[in-house]
Amino acid sequence: MIIFKKEKEVIDLIAKHADKMEECLSTAIKTLQAYLEDDIDEAKQLARETDKIETEADLIRHEIRSKLYYGAYMPLLREDIYKLVESFDSVANAAEKCCDFFLNQRPAIPNFLKPDYVEVIEESLGVSATLKHSLICYLEGRCPIEVARQHSREIGLLESKVDKLEWDITKKIFSSDLDFSLKIHLRLCLDTIVDVSDLAEDAADRLELVTLKSIV
Repeated sequence: MIIFKKEKEVIDLIAKHADKMEECLSTAIKTLQAYLEDDIDEAKQLARETDKIETEADLIRHEIRSKLYYGAYMPLLREDIYKLVESFDSVANAAEKCCDFFLNQRPAIPNFLKPDYVEVIEESLGVSATLKHSLICYLEGRCPIEVARQHSREIGLLESKVDKLEWDITKKIFSSDLDFSLKIHLRLCLDTIVDVSDLAEDAADRLELVTLKSIV
């Protein structure tokens, strides 16, 4: 596959953006872990770092858009490439929003639910490495297209695991004797967590679509 200079520049920027997405999610995991350990000062510091990383990812996304605007890739592919980048950016943005929810609304997670929340956080926000690998695998031609597609499908399997955890935690919340208003708040908190893996699955689906379009 011939990669021209402008396309190579875009690929390098997308790889940098994927790195920022992964860094954003890993920092968000640390933020939420610190919160659940009642280390609010550490959680605040890490949340600010998460916001900073997500902002850096946004700047790279804008640079990618400029490169596409000035002629990288064939016109019919530019929209697909940019929407792919946007879908990855939405994953980082969801992780940032998750941290903001915890630090702004301060949900009171009961001790008996904390291990469940730790698990679903690690699973939902832990998709970044697989997601990034599937993207780089395709963009840089490191593996056959079918292998790249298989990496994308793995995200769907991870998201299904998160769905199961979400179901179990929801059942545990609403079968408890907690105050109903707290149950609702805990459910909203859970929504912000699982939204990350939902958007990661959307990004993987978009990557698979772009991959299919590239098959001649």
